[in-house]
Amino acid sequence: MNILALDLGTQGGWALSLRGGAVKSGSESFAPGKCGGYGQRWMAFRAHLSSVRDMAGGELQAVYYEDVKRHVSTLSAHAYGGFLAMLQAWCATNNVRLIPVGVGTVKKHWTGTGNAKKAEMIDVARAKGFAVIDDNQADALAILSLARHLEGA
Repeated sequence: MNILALDLGTQGGWALSLRGGAVKSGSESFAPGKCGGYGQRWMAFRAHLSSVRDMAGGELQAVYYEDVKRHVSTLSAHAYGGFLAMLQAWCATNNVRLIPVGVGTVKKHWTGTGNAKKAEMIDVARAKGFAVIDDNQADALAILSLARHLEGA
């Protein structure tokens, strides 16, 4: 099955597990200035989701995302809510299952401890052979690992 894992945010991590076991991943900026303005970031995020779906041959069976309950600022909470709303709408439109996973659950699955720091998440990703560029990509890979475990893939 094709599974997409997302670390939602202005700098968002993504990891895609393809049928057959191949994994693709990265980190994308959805900063308002980069995307052409505040409303444009949502359109860019939606286009990114469709682009990743296309990498999977046009079909995704599930999208897993990190269900964040606490944010460092009001602005980051607002941005997360916007990304989540767009993701929910995109999944509903494309008939894709959407599954939230807790931050601590992801970290514990990946590192063995539920309060791992960003550097630890990156270190585990690199130890597993991934050339990660930032903690967002490492988080997405960790979410994907948990998703594959939960899906029995």
